[in-house]
Amino acid sequence: MAVVSTSANISLPIFLVDAFATKQFQGNPAAVCLLQNEILSDVQMLQIAQEMKQSETAFVSPVNQADNFQTGSNFNLRWFTPTNEVNLCGHATMATSAVIFEKKCNVNEQLTFHTRSGQLMVKTCHEGLVMDFPMYPTVPQEESTVKELIKIVVDDLLIKEVEYSEKTGKLLIRLQDSYTRNDLENLKPDTTAMMKAQPNGPVKGVIITLKGSHENGATDDNDQQFDFISRYFAPWNGIPEDPVTGAAHTVLASYWSRQLNKTSLYARQCSARGGNVRLTVKETRVDLAGKASIVVEGKINLNKC
Repeated sequence: MAVVSTSANISLPIFLVDAFATKQFQGNPAAVCLLQNEILSDVQMLQIAQEMKQSETAFVSPVNQADNFQTGSNFNLRWFTPTNEVNLCGHATMATSAVIFEKKCNVNEQLTFHTRSGQLMVKTCHEGLVMDFPMYPTVPQEESTVKELIKIVVDDLLIKEVEYSEKTGKLLIRLQDSYTRNDLENLKPDTTAMMKAQPNGPVKGVIITLKGSHENGATDDNDQQFDFISRYFAPWNGIPEDPVTGAAHTVLASYWSRQLNKTSLYARQCSARGGNVRLTVKETRVDLAGKASIVVEGKINLNKC
């Protein structure tokens, strides 16, 4: 996707989609802006993201100019938070796929998105949408180097393990198995203090996770047990708490698959909106499956520069 400012008034299709949601007003909302032949600058994309006020706004365009959103299978995809561009966003990728499949009636079985994180594939299935993403392993992190940050995030709760994903900048904090879903959901980290504790450090996001069980309340509406539950905070990217985070699950998949010796996992991100994610681990990649609900469809108008 070129980055040259538009020189004419244009009106662009834009959507608001709840990703990882079985119904409206759940999961993680993302804005999706379709670009057929229009070319926007980075500044314009960031301005649109700031206007939409979502954790991420996706900008998608066909790789080949001769293609369109109904017939094309290869698309350029970029994601912007209200403060910056990010390398990977799962829920906005799911939201984009929902718009292309449902609103544009795309004829292909699979879409391939060309992104900063390489090629990402998305296909439809009985569970909704399945995203084929890279998986990011973690390594043990010396707690003393992030002691202040851990204290801000989990207060006095006891830690079982701390690991770090270097490629994503995500710190994974696992709580002791004796804690409950309520304990996880009741945490209220001071995100401003989190940034002050790591102003220029390698940490760009914090995952808090807990092993699931019936006893600790980690079950869905049908009483099916989650393998693990989590929350995710990324104030360094302008996201105090993300409702449901595909990118965080590319890290969680690696960790929990190793811990539980399983390749099929069922997870819940326990934000206020919340959402369920099914994961299938495949060596160096992971399938993330979920549903999406399109809630708003409209146009965004850009004036001539």
